[in-house]
Amino acid sequence: MRRMIGVMAVAFVAASSVLAQEAELNVRLGPQVDEEHAQWIQQVMHSIETIKPGMRRGEILQVFTEDGGLSTRSQQRYTYKHCPYIKVDVEFSPIDHGTKESPDDKIVKVSRPYLQYPIFD
Repeated sequence: MRRMIGVMAVAFVAASSVLAQEAELNVRLGPQVDEEHAQWIQQVMHSIETIKPGMRRGEILQVFTEDGGLSTRSQQRYTYKHCPYIKVDVEFSPIDHGTKESPDDKIVKVSRPYLQYPIFD
């Protein structure tokens, strides 16, 4: 009997903990998560994660377009093709010592995606 009461007490504490975590999540995220938007963002994140160091400049254009503003051959900001507010900064290693960008320039680093208003110039 004592053992059964102990097991029930542990189960009660565990269930209370799970419910408390769920309540905290609802407070932080709001009671209504828009599942359609959340799923779209998940797809966006997956798409962005396909761009990795070691790839070439030309490959990034499958997912992104060049953003406005200042850029250099070794560093450029890109905007996600399906939403101009989602951006990444990319560092490149040029394949030669020329001044013109090449689709074969090597991607060295891709920033985490971030939100920013579009830049037009």
